[in-house]
Amino acid sequence: MTAPPSDDSRSRACHDVAETGRRLAAAGLVIGTAGNVSLRFDGPSGPEVAITATGVVLADLDPAGVSVLDLDGRRLAGDLAPTSELELHLDALRERGGAVVHTHSPAATAVSLVVDELPCVHYQQLAIGGAIRVAPFEVFGSPELAAAVRAALAGKQAAILANHGTVALGSDLRKAADNALLLEWAADLYARAAAIGTPRALSEAQQVSVIEVALATGYGAPRAAGP
Repeated sequence: MTAPPSDDSRSRACHDVAETGRRLAAAGLVIGTAGNVSLRFDGPSGPEVAITATGVVLADLDPAGVSVLDLDGRRLAGDLAPTSELELHLDALRERGGAVVHTHSPAATAVSLVVDELPCVHYQQLAIGGAIRVAPFEVFGSPELAAAVRAALAGKQAAILANHGTVALGSDLRKAADNALLLEWAADLYARAAAIGTPRALSEAQQVSVIEVALATGYGAPRAAGP
């Protein structure tokens, strides 16, 4: 019989959320208190959420700056109130589980000022859903923002928030952070191309071809060398 999760699961989750926050700051995707991170995990009371607290500096984040809640947003552990973007996180975690990363990354935010969608300009974007929608501007922490992000994420692993930043999902914290980094890279690539001329996006047929080859070859995953 499997033992129920213990308080150790909360400690691990808080540690991992803090580590991811520092990683995002080191990569330049967040600055100061802007941005937040969350993880759904199996805690002692059932499904729980470890999420960055409001007002914490992500570059210096430690487990004390992470709150633990249930899926309804009730506090289970931690001394600080959760981020103001709580509903945005809970929406995604209830539906998909895994982890959520919200950044104010500069290239993607800049792109959000001029387009309603980031076209699929490189095949690596297919890992996050291809073309990425830009959710219309809504005030931070509002139900309207959470609803706009939910719509923009449909069928995707990431979305851009107009005049605001990005949201990236993942099966775990590492994958969510990787997706946020990939989105920022793609946005920077698009912005560089737009400074030269009109960026050329991949057609639907080209995208399908890439997906077919990737599935057939196991692209992106380590595999043993041949003889």
